[in-house]
Amino acid sequence: MVDLKMILRTLLLFACLVGLAAAQTRTAGQPVAVDRIVAVVNDEVITQYELRLRLESALAQLQRQGMTPPPRDVLEKQVLERLVVDKVQLQQARELGMRIDDAQLEQALQRIATGNNMSLAQFRAALEKDGIAFASFREEIRAEMTIARLREREVESKIFISDGEIDNYLANVSAQGSAGEEYQLAHILLRAPESASPEQIQKLRTKAEQVLDRLNKGDDFAQLAAAYSDAPDGMKGGNLGWRSLDRLPPMFAEASLKLKVGEVSPVLRSSNGFHLIKLLAKRGGGVAQAVEQTHARHILIKVNEVVSESEARHKLEGLHERIKHGESFAELARLFSQDGSASKGGDLGWVYPGDTVPEFERAMNLLAPGELSPPVQSPFGFHLIEVLERRVQDVSSERQRAAARQTLRERKREEAYQDWLRQARDRAYVEVRLEEG
Repeated sequence: MVDLKMILRTLLLFACLVGLAAAQTRTAGQPVAVDRIVAVVNDEVITQYELRLRLESALAQLQRQGMTPPPRDVLEKQVLERLVVDKVQLQQARELGMRIDDAQLEQALQRIATGNNMSLAQFRAALEKDGIAFASFREEIRAEMTIARLREREVESKIFISDGEIDNYLANVSAQGSAGEEYQLAHILLRAPESASPEQIQKLRTKAEQVLDRLNKGDDFAQLAAAYSDAPDGMKGGNLGWRSLDRLPPMFAEASLKLKVGEVSPVLRSSNGFHLIKLLAKRGGGVAQAVEQTHARHILIKVNEVVSESEARHKLEGLHERIKHGESFAELARLFSQDGSASKGGDLGWVYPGDTVPEFERAMNLLAPGELSPPVQSPFGFHLIEVLERRVQDVSSERQRAAARQTLRERKREEAYQDWLRQARDRAYVEVRLEEG
């Protein structure tokens, strides 16, 4: 299941593409210069036109966040690198046969529209009023969903948490007694190539030290993140949001404990490169004793050599319509679900965080009680999910371990993704021609 929370978080405020609209408006009805190639990525190219549209969008986004943009030539290089990384990921997804079909895309667009308190028709009209071509917007969403699915398959599904790691985590939480504390951090990453030479590493370290020196002299962290950070959150000023220490990479958590609010860490070294973190704020405290449970049921159609993805999805779409028109979910689950819960009408009972695979859990968490999901893809096939009710329960020893497993998975997720992304980028043939012409 594609991580729709991530997509909604990054794309919900559709005005972030107003820069794209400005670029379209500026060229409309005017002579257009012959486009040129600014980068080659394997067997595909990135054009000056693509770069200009993405650059205008990035500038508009930074300005809306109240951030002073870095010099245009610096930002242009950062935006081009992001285009390169996106292109590499989309190419890999295509090689693996991943594709977001129109039905899935329409469901995502509907969720974005709903998040903006509009119907899809109203949302489209609002985009077009701002001069944003709806077709272009749709393809941007499709690309984001494709990359999210690739990340799930190639990174998140391969994260392993051992019992020993869980034991150590629970012992540390008990010793610290501060599981409820949360830290708001900002982050700058200077990514090192996988096979970087000692000279390249030293050059990168020097660059990181120079950025740190500018920060210590009072330069704005968010502006420098937009100018130099290779992390996906760079255009948001590197802001990682609120996280408890146990949901941070160990290196970040250890550094955060030594910082006062407003302070910046020394240069930190990881396998991915060099990092700088700033503690923006801190809140909370106390040990959490309860977690939210979800009472849910589902219908599963498995994908195999006989039933294709499109057939499984189509079958569930038909069942979705039958349920919407009044047929019993439980009875249809007994008749059609290929899961052990079929005999119970698809009832999974009370589900704790971490009980289900991430794709299923993310989709389930998006649902309100009484709401039925569209077809949701997981490693097991396609599901229809209905949330019946939610409650908060004290955490038993067994469930503490389940919650710890989920927390450790989240802690590893970003670090694993950055490592995988670096390797994918390094394997690709990339030729930058930004200085030409």
